[in-house]
Amino acid sequence: MATSKECIALEDQYGAHNYKPLDVVLTKGSGIWVEDVEGKKYMDFLAAYSAVNQGHCHPRLVKVIQKQAARLALTSRAFRNDQLPFLAKELCELTGYEKMLPMNSGAEAVETAIKAARKWGYTVKGVERNRAEIIVCDGNFHGRTTTIISFSSEDQYKDGFGPLTPGFVIIPYGNIDALKKAINKNTVAFLVEPIQGESGVVIPQEGFLRESAELCKQNNVLLVADEIQSGLGRTGTMFAFEHENIRPDMVIIGKALSGGMYPVSAVISSREVLGVFNPGDHGSTYGGNPIACAVAREALKIIVDEKLIERSVDLGNYFINKLRAIESSYVDFYRGKGLWIGIVLKKDAGGARRFCEALRERGVLAKETHENVIRIAPPLVITREEIDTALIAIKDVLINKT
Repeated sequence: MATSKECIALEDQYGAHNYKPLDVVLTKGSGIWVEDVEGKKYMDFLAAYSAVNQGHCHPRLVKVIQKQAARLALTSRAFRNDQLPFLAKELCELTGYEKMLPMNSGAEAVETAIKAARKWGYTVKGVERNRAEIIVCDGNFHGRTTTIISFSSEDQYKDGFGPLTPGFVIIPYGNIDALKKAINKNTVAFLVEPIQGESGVVIPQEGFLRESAELCKQNNVLLVADEIQSGLGRTGTMFAFEHENIRPDMVIIGKALSGGMYPVSAVISSREVLGVFNPGDHGSTYGGNPIACAVAREALKIIVDEKLIERSVDLGNYFINKLRAIESSYVDFYRGKGLWIGIVLKKDAGGARRFCEALRERGVLAKETHENVIRIAPPLVITREEIDTALIAIKDVLINKT
C-alpha cells in the first residue's frame, strides 16, 4: 500500500487543485472513526459535510448496497425500477410532502428547485416569460454549477466563470425588511438555508424564517429551503426549518439522504409545484437508480430507528456547553444548533486552518470555513464518551495551539 506522502504526491501531480484538503489520507471508516494508510486513527468531526450523519460504513447501509448492487444497479428513467416507488412513498410519508423528484448531487437538486420555481412562476403564478426572479441571501452556499455560483456572494466562486446567469437578487441573511423590499411581481421564490453551513454555522435571528414564510405566502412566492447540510437530523430536528414551526413550499435534501454511501439527493414539494414538470422537461440518467433508492430508504430508517435526531439535541447541547466552558484567548464565540457547531476565532488568531492542522495531529479531523471558523459536525452516532475524548484535544488546541 502506498504511504500518505506518496498518495499526496500523486494527487498533486495528476489531480486538479480545486480543493485544499488536510494532509491526511484515509482508507477505512467505522462510526465516527477513520483510519489513514499508516494505521493512525482519527475522530471525524466533519462527517463529509454532514453526509455521514449515520456514521461511516453503517452495517445496515453496507448490507443494503451490497445486496442491491448484486441485483440491479441502473435502469435509467427510461424504465421503472422496484425501489424508486417505495423511496418516494416513504420519503413523502416521513416528511408530509406530496411529491419527490430524485437526483444525485446536492447541486443537481438545487438546480432542479430553481427550474421548478421558475416554471411554476410562468405556468401557475403568471409571471411574464423570462422575467422570473429568485431571492437568495448573502453568504449563501448552494453548490458549484454555473447558475448557482452566479448568485454566490463569494467573489472567488465566480471569478473566471462568466458570463453569469441572471435572475437572482441577493439580500442580507436574516434581514426581513430587505426581503420585503426585494419581493416584486416577478419574484417566484425565496431560496434560503435555514442555517448557513459554509458560512460557518450561521443561525439567523429568531423569527426570520417564520416571518419569511408569512411574507412569501402573502405575495404568492415559493419558500424554498436548502436542507442539504442542515437537514436529516443534523440540528436536532428532521429539518432545521422545524425550529420555527414553518413549512416551506419546497425542500432540497441530499448528503445524509444516503448516509454518505452513494450520491443521492431529492426535491420534495407539493403536486402543484413539482407537477409543472412534463416528460422531457428535466431528468438524470442516474437519478432515482435502484442502488440510490435502496440506500436512501435504509438511511432514512436508521435516522428514525436509532433516534439520531434526539441524539443530536442531547449531545449537541452537551457539546456546546462544554465548549463554552473553555476559556481561550483565540476564540471569539461559539454558535450552533444540535451537533452542528461553529467555533468562531478572533481575527488575530491567525486563521482556523492552523487550528485544524493542530487538531489533526491530536487525532481529531475538523475543517476550517470562511478562514476564521472551525466547523464541528461529527456523525450523529457519536457517544458522550467520544465527545469527552475529543474535548481533551480541542481544549488543548484552543488554549495552547502551538
